[in-house]
Amino acid sequence: MSRSRLLPTAILVLGALYCVGPVLWVAIASTKGPTELFTTFSFWPSFEGGFWYNLTHLLRYQDGIYLRWALNSLLYAGVGSVLSVAVSVLAGYALAKYRFPGRNVLFYVILAGVLVPQITLAVPQYLLISELGLVNSYWSVLLPSIISPYGIYLARIYATAVVSDELLEAGRIDGAGEYRLAWSVGLPPMLPGMVTLLLLQFVAIWNNFLLPYIMISDGDRFPMTVGLFTMLNVSTSQPVLYSLVVMGVFLSVLPLIALFLFLQRFWRIDMISGGLKG
Repeated sequence: MSRSRLLPTAILVLGALYCVGPVLWVAIASTKGPTELFTTFSFWPSFEGGFWYNLTHLLRYQDGIYLRWALNSLLYAGVGSVLSVAVSVLAGYALAKYRFPGRNVLFYVILAGVLVPQITLAVPQYLLISELGLVNSYWSVLLPSIISPYGIYLARIYATAVVSDELLEAGRIDGAGEYRLAWSVGLPPMLPGMVTLLLLQFVAIWNNFLLPYIMISDGDRFPMTVGLFTMLNVSTSQPVLYSLVVMGVFLSVLPLIALFLFLQRFWRIDMISGGLKG
C-alpha cells in the first residue's frame, strides 16, 4: 500500500474501531455475571453462564417491566418514524415540485431548524405539550417526533433529484389530477429515499433519551433509554443490577441491527449524490 493511501486507511480503521468498540464491549460484557463484570478483562467473554443469568433476571426485574419498556420504544419509534416520513415526504415533494409564494422562505426556515440543537427545543416543547394537557402520555413523545426539519430537507432534495418535471407535466396534459400525479408519478421514485428516512428517524427516536425523560414520569410509559437509566441509578445502591443494565443495552441494539439488515436493500447512495448535485 502506498504512503498516500496509508493515512486515510488508518483514519478509517480508527474511526471503525471507535464506532464498533463500544458495541463490541457491550456484547462481551453481557456474557459476564455481576461478580465478573469489573474483575475480568473487558474484551474477553465469560463462559460461566453469566449471559443467561443476566437475561433471565433482566426479564424478571419488576415483573418484566423491561419488556414493557421495549414495547414502548417500539411504539414511539415505529409510529413516530412512519408519521414523520409521511409528513417529510409530502412536505418535501411540495417544496420541490410546486411554486407558491413564500416557498423559498419556508424552506430556509426549515433549513434553519436543522441547525438548531434538539436540546434547546426540549423546554419549549414541554411547555407546549403541557398547555395541551398531554404531559406523561404517549402523545407527549410522539407529537414532537412527527415533525423533522432534517427529514423534510432530505425529502425535498431527493424529490428534486428523482421526480421528473417532464413526467408530471405530461400527466397534467393527460388530465391527471395533482393527487393522482403525486401518488403514481411522484412517490414511486422516492421509495428508496422514504426507506432511508424511515431508518434514520427510527434510529433517532429509538435512541432518544432527553425528550421522554422530560415528558414522561410514569415508569410504565418509559422507553428503554429512560428505563435503563433509572436502573443504572438504582444500581449505585444495588451493584448486582449493573450486569442487567449491560444486558438491557445489548438487547436494545439488536432491533436496530435487524432493521438495518432488513432495509439495506433499499439503501441508496444516490440520495447523497443527488443532494450534492442539487
